[in-house]
Amino acid sequence: MRAVLCKAFDGIEALSLGEAADPQPAADEVLVDVRAASVSYMDYLMTTGRYQMRPVLPYVPGTDAAGIVVACGERVTRFHPGDRVSCENWFGGFAERMVAREAMTVSLPANVDFCVGSTVLNSYLTAWYALVERARLQAGETVLVTGAAGGIGLACVELAHLLGGRVIAVVGGDAKAAIVRRHGAAEVIDHSREDVRERVKALTGGEGLDVCVDNVGGALFTALARLMRFNGRLMPIGFTSGEIPSLAMNLPLLKNYSIVGVFIAAWTQRCPDDASRAAETLMTWVGEGKLRPHVDRVLPLDRVADAMSAVANRSSQGRIVLQVG
Repeated sequence: MRAVLCKAFDGIEALSLGEAADPQPAADEVLVDVRAASVSYMDYLMTTGRYQMRPVLPYVPGTDAAGIVVACGERVTRFHPGDRVSCENWFGGFAERMVAREAMTVSLPANVDFCVGSTVLNSYLTAWYALVERARLQAGETVLVTGAAGGIGLACVELAHLLGGRVIAVVGGDAKAAIVRRHGAAEVIDHSREDVRERVKALTGGEGLDVCVDNVGGALFTALARLMRFNGRLMPIGFTSGEIPSLAMNLPLLKNYSIVGVFIAAWTQRCPDDASRAAETLMTWVGEGKLRPHVDRVLPLDRVADAMSAVANRSSQGRIVLQVG
């Protein structure tokens, strides 16, 4: 099959289009004829060798895809050949076929196309885990999201708004303000030219944040740690700044707020039924128009380097999608 291959942990330069053997589904997996695959920062980070896990080289990158089921393992009960699905795995999506666990596969509504379907699981399921499972977000609470125009950030903005939160979106440039407002942000802070700490104080009347979803890390996380409200939840999701911050623990002690880790892979492995139900709910909401995943652009598979570059330099909004089949 045609596939993008990563032959060394050297980032984008190590990617090439070539041939790979068709994967075979395990007992609890489906084999999917991939029509579209979305590109995430995690996909890029994994090609550099700086992600939490390293696949055996060479490997096919790509976490999220959508397509048609062509075969099922003997323990699979929810899907059959011919079903339209969205699916997720650690890697394997940038190819004509990929395998995914049944628990990480969800049916596509008839009105959701493959490009949009390929953007849902990693981004919106992470947002669900952060806001619903970990933060226990309540309507009326103030939620701040950093990296708000990216794939996971934009999903967090939109889901928090749908759940009744007041959303403050932090972005890096004026060009990204419009999209986060369209997806539900009540306020926007441009950290490239504004003092985040002072703006949050002004927007919250000095009360601080109930929930903070941080995709960036570094100095921004350190600043946000001083802006949490009593009983707040500060949630690190990623470190796109390249800096993993440390924290003076007197801050959460004195303000009685919680630091809540969000690593979705651990949840989907330990609680696959919960994750599967959440994925079904999210995809239903996409079909009903309650959630509107944003596709930045659609590129052919052989332009994977362009897609990865845009994600790496954070010039994309929402998700870039590769057209595969």
